[in-house]
Amino acid sequence: MSLLCVRVKRAKFQGSPDKFNTYVTLKVQNVKSTTVAVRGDEPSWEQDFMFEISRLDLGLSVEVWNKGLIWDTMVGTVWIALKTIRQSDEEGPGEWSTLEAETLMKDDEICGTKNPTPHKILLDTRFELPFDIPEEEARYWTYKLEQINALEADNEYTIQEESQRKPLPSAAAQCSFEDPDSAVDDRDSDYRSETSNSIPLPYHSTSQPNASVHQFPVPVRLPQQLLLHGSCRDSCSDSVQSYDYDLDYPERRALSPTSSSRYGSSCNVSQGSSQLSELDQCHEQDDDRRERDSIHSCHSSGSFSKDGQVGFGQQGKALEVTSEEEKGRACESKEKKEDVTACPTPDLVLNKDHVPGPQESFPEENASSPFTQARAHWIRAVTKVRLQLQELPDDGDSSLPQWLPEGPAGGLYGIDSMPDLRKKKPLPLVSDLSLVQSRKAGITSAMATRTSLKDEELKSHVYKKTLQALIYPISCTTPHNFEVWTATTPTYCYECEGLLWGIARQGMRCSECGVKCHEKCQDLLNADCLQRAAEKSCKHGAEDRTQNIIMAMKDRMKIRERNKPEIFEVIRDVFAVSKVAHVQQMKTVKQNVLDGTSKWSAKITITVVCAQGLQAKDKTGSSDPYVTVQVGKTKKRTKTIFGNLNPVWEEKFHFECHNSSDRIKVRVWDEDDDIKSRVKQRLKRESDDFLGQTIIEVRTLSGEMDVWYNLEKRTDKSAVSGAIRLQISVEIKGEEKVAPYHVQYTCLHENLFHYLTDIQGSGGVQIPEARGDDAWKVYFDETAQEIVDEFAMRYGIESIYQAMTHFACLSSKYMCPGVPAVMSTLLANINAYYAHTTASTNVSASDRFAASNFGKERFVKLLDQLHNSLRIDLSTYRNNFPAGSPERLQDLKSTVDLLTSITFFRMKVQELQSPPRASQVVKDCVKACLNSTYEYIFNNCHDLYSHQYQLKQELPAEEQGPSIRNLDFWPKLITLIVSIIEEDKNSYTLVLNQFPQELNVGKVSAEVMWQLFAQDMKYALEEHEKNRLCKSADYMNLHFKVKWLHNEYVWDLPAFQGQVPEYPAWFEQFVLQWLDENEDVSLEFLRGALERDKKDGFQQTSEHALFSCSVVDVFTQLNQSFEIIRKLECPDPNILAQYMRRFAKTIGKVLMQYADILSKNFPAYCTKEKMPCILMNNMQQLRVQLEKMFEAMGGKELDPEASDSLKELQVKLNTVLDELSMVFGNSFQVRIDECIKQMADILGQVRGPGNASPNARASVAQDADSVLRPLMDFLDGNLTLFATVCEKTVLKRVLKELWRVVMNTMERMIVLPPLTDQTGTQLIFTAAKELSHLSKLKDHMVREETRSLTPKQCAILDLALDTIKQYFHAGGNGLKKTFLEKSPDLQSLRYALSLYTQTTDTLIKTFVRSQTAQGSGVDDPVGEVSIQVDLFTHPGTGEHKVTVKVVAANDLKWQTAGMFRPFVEVTMIGPHQSDKKRKFTTKSKSNNWAPKYNETFHFLLGNEEGPEAYELQICVKDYCFAREDRVLGLAVMPLRDVAAKGSCACWCPLGRKIHMDETGMTILRILSQRSNDEVAREFVKLKSESRSMEEGS
Repeated sequence: MSLLCVRVKRAKFQGSPDKFNTYVTLKVQNVKSTTVAVRGDEPSWEQDFMFEISRLDLGLSVEVWNKGLIWDTMVGTVWIALKTIRQSDEEGPGEWSTLEAETLMKDDEICGTKNPTPHKILLDTRFELPFDIPEEEARYWTYKLEQINALEADNEYTIQEESQRKPLPSAAAQCSFEDPDSAVDDRDSDYRSETSNSIPLPYHSTSQPNASVHQFPVPVRLPQQLLLHGSCRDSCSDSVQSYDYDLDYPERRALSPTSSSRYGSSCNVSQGSSQLSELDQCHEQDDDRRERDSIHSCHSSGSFSKDGQVGFGQQGKALEVTSEEEKGRACESKEKKEDVTACPTPDLVLNKDHVPGPQESFPEENASSPFTQARAHWIRAVTKVRLQLQELPDDGDSSLPQWLPEGPAGGLYGIDSMPDLRKKKPLPLVSDLSLVQSRKAGITSAMATRTSLKDEELKSHVYKKTLQALIYPISCTTPHNFEVWTATTPTYCYECEGLLWGIARQGMRCSECGVKCHEKCQDLLNADCLQRAAEKSCKHGAEDRTQNIIMAMKDRMKIRERNKPEIFEVIRDVFAVSKVAHVQQMKTVKQNVLDGTSKWSAKITITVVCAQGLQAKDKTGSSDPYVTVQVGKTKKRTKTIFGNLNPVWEEKFHFECHNSSDRIKVRVWDEDDDIKSRVKQRLKRESDDFLGQTIIEVRTLSGEMDVWYNLEKRTDKSAVSGAIRLQISVEIKGEEKVAPYHVQYTCLHENLFHYLTDIQGSGGVQIPEARGDDAWKVYFDETAQEIVDEFAMRYGIESIYQAMTHFACLSSKYMCPGVPAVMSTLLANINAYYAHTTASTNVSASDRFAASNFGKERFVKLLDQLHNSLRIDLSTYRNNFPAGSPERLQDLKSTVDLLTSITFFRMKVQELQSPPRASQVVKDCVKACLNSTYEYIFNNCHDLYSHQYQLKQELPAEEQGPSIRNLDFWPKLITLIVSIIEEDKNSYTLVLNQFPQELNVGKVSAEVMWQLFAQDMKYALEEHEKNRLCKSADYMNLHFKVKWLHNEYVWDLPAFQGQVPEYPAWFEQFVLQWLDENEDVSLEFLRGALERDKKDGFQQTSEHALFSCSVVDVFTQLNQSFEIIRKLECPDPNILAQYMRRFAKTIGKVLMQYADILSKNFPAYCTKEKMPCILMNNMQQLRVQLEKMFEAMGGKELDPEASDSLKELQVKLNTVLDELSMVFGNSFQVRIDECIKQMADILGQVRGPGNASPNARASVAQDADSVLRPLMDFLDGNLTLFATVCEKTVLKRVLKELWRVVMNTMERMIVLPPLTDQTGTQLIFTAAKELSHLSKLKDHMVREETRSLTPKQCAILDLALDTIKQYFHAGGNGLKKTFLEKSPDLQSLRYALSLYTQTTDTLIKTFVRSQTAQGSGVDDPVGEVSIQVDLFTHPGTGEHKVTVKVVAANDLKWQTAGMFRPFVEVTMIGPHQSDKKRKFTTKSKSNNWAPKYNETFHFLLGNEEGPEAYELQICVKDYCFAREDRVLGLAVMPLRDVAAKGSCACWCPLGRKIHMDETGMTILRILSQRSNDEVAREFVKLKSESRSMEEGS
């Protein structure tokens, strides 16, 4: 960079003086400056202008304009090539140039003029020299630099490529003793001149962290030559110098020969550089081979002030670095820090930790010799560094020169230098790291962007800027002293540029500094009155007034320093400045404040990008917006975008500003383009509709910014909406290479944070106590907070930038106590700032965030790294946030809040479609932690268990894990799992309660633990099933523990609801094994219990329990077994059914064995008094207990197979009990027989009629009592005993059996004779048939004659039966009346008694009608007979006649050795047959087994009864002479079957005997007693016949 000085002196015009009101515009490198307008044909301006020039191939355009009412007209122009301009630090008389009418263009740039006019202008142009050096030295250096430039001519690329590849070098820092605050040493900033083809990159790297040498040390490749060059500035530099050695490659070097258009500095070079300039040649050849890497150049310059002090500047290149191994090497020179700092001569700063000391001044006379002092300085400095470097251990690269230190401190930087961010190296994201690398990796990555801690140049500059902001803070600047003021000539408001004129448009004027504005605008003015007044009076030569104001400002700064010494102490400590240097800096800073902005200038580039959501001002519902941008008095405007409320301009403007209190006024207008409005514009200064404005303080700008500004109202009446996007680039003179203020603020904030936490706080973060809505904006304690706030206020740092910077700092300490809560609050407010857009703007949150000064990519990357680090830490939350520490638990909660805020940021600010939900992220982290926790406790189960329960149990290593020889491991593991789940449930769930619907840590813990445990348990039990080395009881115990774990923590988890748990299946085989073993145990137990009971004599267990203890013992054992099964609470219905089926088999086996043993031994006990009852009670109790067990096992819900098995068992036990009751009842038969026999004897002695007279009835009752007495005596004794000994159910069974025995015995012994007595039935029938046996029949009848009951005896028996029935009913305690009434035994007896009183005919008729299935030979016939029956009824008399034709017999089955002579006997059976022929026989056929008869017989039936009362009995017999005929077979044909048809012919199968039921037998018994009745005798004989024995059978 070179400084071009232009003085516009005067001009001469041809023409009338009245028509000229002219001003001059100077343009160079797209920078434009304008003089004031002066009237007349020989105007005199005498105005100075200065331009920083970076390209000498351009020219200076001078245009002279004549002001008009509406339009300005150009008088003429002149173009001066920059190469032709002289170099001097003295003003000259100037040169007259002829103005020409037209410009010549080449490649869109002016290259000359043509068409001369009669007008002339006097201009003095010169390039400022950096030192007071004579012309010959200047020429010498020009020559040298031209030579160097010539060497570069062979390079491959052209000037255009060069300008595209890198920014042009910028001007060097200003240096003088008077202003110790300026930067001596500068390097390239990212500022490029307006002719550069490339657009500057923003300072903040967004995609990658800083890749400067401060952060990425790599080995140096080859040392490059040192090249010095300089350029001059105004003298306002700091005396503190720093000397930088930097290395680079030729393609990136910045050289400054006078004659080359490639370099932007002048040809003036410092004296001290001549000695080293020869070094240039030696490395040129190697340089071309170097690869171009991420290196930047840095310029520095020295200048001689007019007083003769010398300043030195060097320029070098940054080191390129490629590995981490070299990081620490340069730090070894840190111990030299004190020596270097205290040295009075200018020393080389060896590394980043060194602080430059004040520079020594030289006597003025030495300036006359061109080389001596400079060279002396130079050689002394180089020698000192070489001496210091020789003391370092020599372990570096052998290719390194000894005077150059390795590592990151190898290059030395100026105060205001800024690392080059144009090429970066990426850092790995935390997401690329494995969990094993622990959370430190996350912290390291989060720290990656905090390069300001190591950037000593930046720190040094920020240190000064901070002092400047704090010594005279904006927060206590002097307010203006406004008075009402009336303008006598048109004047414009300083703030809004509105008209102030006369009484109607009165304004306010500050009496101190003279600023004028509207009353409504006075609050908007925030420039300090004292500084404005000092500047103004200084410009206007009012020295006394200036001194007074300066004294006031000095006093104010002294008071400030005295009242707030701690602030300046903190600043000194933060930046580690020595007291001496600090005192010197305080003086320099105060002087800078007093100098104010008089020596301040800046270049401002403003790009108007676009606007959104503007007001519609036209009738069409739209607007035609354009923008005016004004800096100071210079105003520029964009083109108009017609009919658009969201216009895009993308227009760039360049300004020079010489007053730091100036403002940038950006106003948006709606164009009304007609002559009327243009005339109106000249009169009113504005004719278009106002759409909004934003006013930006110039002093708050630094570096490059891309910002959305909300459009503000100008007055209360303005209708304004929307926002405008501006890209602003500022280069402040003397600070071209200085980072933007936002970077400086970042440096201040990070260093302050580092000091307060790492140095003062020993790594802990001090959380400030603050309350209220703005508490989140308080980052430090009161002193430190005031420092950052004042810096931010002074240099225009937005509060949101402060917040984001503090957030970035905290992200490196996010694991410190209390920090997550602060970060969460901070991020929530950052989210609110961007996401809650105001109603007046349509700018989206993501666009607002994208325009953030902090850098979109940088903040997003920071959040991504933080998010990953938080995930890693949450994935080990049990270690990082122990449950025993309430503070850490609170931090855990805040950490999750922070994660939630990050998610909200991604969703609302970044407007990502579906960022990972915070709840899901936390859930995944919790699961990851639980996975690792489970793995840990599984692998260290024994040790952890022993430690937790203070056990001193020592186990060999191989037995500490799971084993197939035992199951000890698993209960311990379950215990540890439970302790973890409980901890999660009781501690962590209460803390992590931000997502109640989505995350319950206790439940997640239980779910994960169970899933992992289930896998291991299942696998282990599969192995155990193969080997079965443990007892089944051990498996059952483990099953219970697993079941408890599942029921306690798992069953109600959402993941497992509706599912059948699988753990019962793991144990199924082991439970079945246990059930098998249990069956054997139960059977063994049963035998033992019965043996004990038998030994004790089957005693009742108590007076209330009527059964013995064996039943209790058996069921106690079964119930215990079942209780174990039940307590397993098997949730799998199929497996439970399997268990129940198996257990039902066990129950069946045990109970049936019990029943078998009892049944076997029961008859032996029947003679004992109580024992049979107790044994029956036992059986009944078995049934009762079985029913209870059935219900306990599930009742109706029980598995069908098991249920059927138990029901079948119940039936079997019932049958056994019935059998025992029958045996018991039958055991009384002998005694009852005796009683009944006595009754029969008493009854037989009763005589008398059976009439119904009262006397007879009384006699019958008395007789009934007498008859019953033997039986009642017996029953009384026994039934009383049974009632006390037997259970009710057993008692009823015993009563039923006794009732049966009594009824049957009475029927057998009293009512009916037995058909099978000692002489046999056959004898009765034979005696009845054959007269020869009459004596035998008489004997028999005599013995049986007592059975033939009289009506009175029947009445007595009837009454006796009622008495017996009442006795067995026992008033409801015995058998039920319904049972007794319906008892078949009683009905049979009663029926028999009722039949006693009926005639023979009636009985036969009853027999025929009731016995419908007498012929049952169909199943096993012994032959068949063909019969034809015809039934005829006489129409008159109604008598029936039956004709029977015996056709033939067939298939007769009979074996005989003698003659076989079969014949057929046909008998009619029915009532009223005593006087009629009842039997016919056919002839016999000899030896014919299929005889033909064809004989017809006729039966007369009478008319008393219908045919249904009759039946034919056909009997086939073998005729035998002189002995009884033998019966072959019998058949019965009821006439009712023939009656319907009247005729029937059929084959009748022959059966072996007649079949009859109980009624038939009873009638037969009664009729058998009627020996005097021939019909009865014959009927009994017929029905008693059966097939005779065959010969040889």
